[in-house]
Amino acid sequence: MRELRTPIDNPPGESLAEQAYRTLERLIVTLVLEPNMVVNERSLIELTGMGRTPVREAIQRLAWEGLMEVRPRSGIAITPLDPKDFPKVLDAREGIEQVLARDAARLASPRDHERFQTAADAMKKAARHEDVDRFLDADKALDAVLGQAAGNAFAARVAAPLQTHSRRFWFRFKRNDGIAASTGAHIALIEAILARNPDKAAAAAAGLIGHLRTLSA
Repeated sequence: MRELRTPIDNPPGESLAEQAYRTLERLIVTLVLEPNMVVNERSLIELTGMGRTPVREAIQRLAWEGLMEVRPRSGIAITPLDPKDFPKVLDAREGIEQVLARDAARLASPRDHERFQTAADAMKKAARHEDVDRFLDADKALDAVLGQAAGNAFAARVAAPLQTHSRRFWFRFKRNDGIAASTGAHIALIEAILARNPDKAAAAAAGLIGHLRTLSA
């Protein structure tokens, strides 16, 4: 089983429920919890090393996001991974991502800029070392700061599960140059936001989605 790692943007004082969610999300994204696998609450408690309440809250959240299906009296099923669904995820994500990117370019605070730069540096390091786990951490951190910097909680809430589904498909379909190519697409988005260029940021967001579309082609 892959080693459980702490995300690079793990906020101080993060709740146990959030920690349980991040741990289980990572295991689903990296296919350790395989598509169509049926597990139970007890096995997830043992896997995360956390208590029943935070794990149960994490399960509910992941079920709402469409990554798990709670089946009464028969367990918890990990959502199937159908290649035909990847374009649908990207279709739903593309417009929202452009809204977030455009608003982040206009509204991001100096602290947001620091977090964007941290994500960019982590992605570059991941690409140099072919470190998939580090790339996924950086991508998750980028999504978090993008949602916050844009100042649009409604768009951020819609985008978050789509971003997670995208990471899962990315992990499944990434090519040998997947980290390097994906890093380039993400860095273009970050640089446009740091330059406070809304139109360029929106175009870079569309370019990122376009890059992701090539993975399942």
